[in-house]
Amino acid sequence: MPNQHLPTKPCAHCKREFAWRKKWERDWARVKYCSKRCAAAAKASGRG
Repeated sequence: MPNQHLPTKPCAHCKREFAWRKKWERDWARVKYCSKRCAAAAKASGRG
């Protein structure tokens, strides 16, 4: 799949758009954060 055609969604913590990745193929609907850093920050702030 060419990069320009990959689905995107906003990160629940930093609100930046991030694109689909092969490692999220099975869990794309459940992915909320663009990185482990955002996931940890959201958990620390009580938003996750």
